[in-house]
Amino acid sequence: MKRSANEYSVKESSKSSSATQSNTRLRELTAELQQLEAKLRLGGGPEKIERQHKQGKLTARERLELLLDKDTYVQEIGLLVAYDQYDGGAPGAGVVTVVGRIEDREVVVVANDATVKAGSWWPETIKKILRAQEIAMRSHLPIIYLVDSAGVNLPYQGGVFPGQYGASRIFYYNSLMRRYLRIPQISAVMGPCIAGGAYLPALSDVIVMVEGTSFMGLGGANLVKGATGQTIDNETLGGARAHNSVSGVAHYRVADDQACLAKIREFVSELPVKPSSVVPILPSVDAARPISDLYNIIPEDHKQPYNARHLLDCMLDGGHLDEFQADYAKEMITGHARVCGIQVGVIANNRGMIRAPGGGPPRFGGIIYTESAEKVAYFIDTCNRRQTPLLFIQDVSGFMVGPEAEHSGIIRAGARFVEAMATALVPKIVLTVNHASGAGYYAMAGQGFDPDFIFSWPTGRMGVMEGDSAVQAVFGSQLDKLKKNEQEPGDELEAEMDQVRETYEMELDAKYAAARGFVDAVITPEFTRDSLELSLRTSLNYSGPHIGPFVLPPGVV
Repeated sequence: MKRSANEYSVKESSKSSSATQSNTRLRELTAELQQLEAKLRLGGGPEKIERQHKQGKLTARERLELLLDKDTYVQEIGLLVAYDQYDGGAPGAGVVTVVGRIEDREVVVVANDATVKAGSWWPETIKKILRAQEIAMRSHLPIIYLVDSAGVNLPYQGGVFPGQYGASRIFYYNSLMRRYLRIPQISAVMGPCIAGGAYLPALSDVIVMVEGTSFMGLGGANLVKGATGQTIDNETLGGARAHNSVSGVAHYRVADDQACLAKIREFVSELPVKPSSVVPILPSVDAARPISDLYNIIPEDHKQPYNARHLLDCMLDGGHLDEFQADYAKEMITGHARVCGIQVGVIANNRGMIRAPGGGPPRFGGIIYTESAEKVAYFIDTCNRRQTPLLFIQDVSGFMVGPEAEHSGIIRAGARFVEAMATALVPKIVLTVNHASGAGYYAMAGQGFDPDFIFSWPTGRMGVMEGDSAVQAVFGSQLDKLKKNEQEPGDELEAEMDQVRETYEMELDAKYAAARGFVDAVITPEFTRDSLELSLRTSLNYSGPHIGPFVLPPGVV
């Protein structure tokens, strides 16, 4: 399968970049990200991988390699989740979640990584599985579970078992998909499937079990002996033959992992034909500029401006943007375009100084003003009426403040922007380029508004404000007092301010956001168009409302 962008080096692609430029920020952050992700993809490491092989099983990633269509783009969701927690002992939170294609049909796959603590569930594992289920529910995609898990990671059961978004919500989503949304759910038990986790396959449409390696039961042999005094082995208790010939819980029994994955591909090929897109899709056209140019377009200093239209030239088919209100509120770019042939409505922040019409004071690109908020709200409403998906390209520092902004009605205009975005029924895809700050992040379809997909480049910075602004907010009164008395900050105060800056710098990092599930993935420029295409095609599987985790079809209850 065609891997995601982050598995490849940027060295070759950067050779085509202009030799007159010396920007290194995006290159360095990309290389750092790729090194981290390569490590995370090893899961529990070579020894655990070898142990999996000795048990006659493939690893989660090897299973995905056989399951998904060859040479097609695969978007992994949440690879960085929890990478900086548990002393590095939970790579990928022990589960691999992807959007890919089987028989040229978009699907979601959830695969337990048994090389990581036997595939047991951390609190973050639940978060990843729920996010995968929500993607399937919102776009009505088939979802496939490759189960190989020892169950709850008991030392962390307090964050797994209880709560509205604990493990039980997985089974809640299973039930809704099965009864009301009628989304195909296919489960393959390819290892242990213990305790409450057994409800996940039980609530699926089809269960396949692998001879000799799979077990499914509410309690294993040891628990049975402790609870009832009975002595029995796991294979007899809940193996593939037991659940196919005795209990009737499973539906198919196969010889090995390879046969299991082939069977799943067969199931997917038997599904009803997916509905045609309501959005016009034409043959894909290359972008006007090579994607590698982005390494020089994105400035060395994230505070510096750049030409947003040059960025769009690298992403849009032919670089063509049918710009909407091109001469008005130029700090926001809106217009109709295509990405890999798919019609989209583009909403992008235009960084830099914008000359005001009529000779007024210049405006700051990346800031949302009253007029630009109204412009974008109207554009969103237009796209919503046409059922055109929205692509938000975020580099936003927030809404404008000050007496002029307040007196112009920025609060009401901002609310109008937010309401239009929040209530739009069409798919929303988000890509953070640099800043995702303040209420501007919310208006540009931040995660709280349930975009279909939300991505960031390695340069993304997500937070309420930058570190220097935070220092001014926290220590401003002290600094003003010292300045008034013609004094300088002491060493202790300087150290405190530096600590605030360092903390903010860490928390603004795109990897920090990805580790907490605030973005679906940090992607690199090379595969941005592939990622956007797959995300758009995925979301267009369903022409109904894309609001919230899911919407029940009319008349189902």
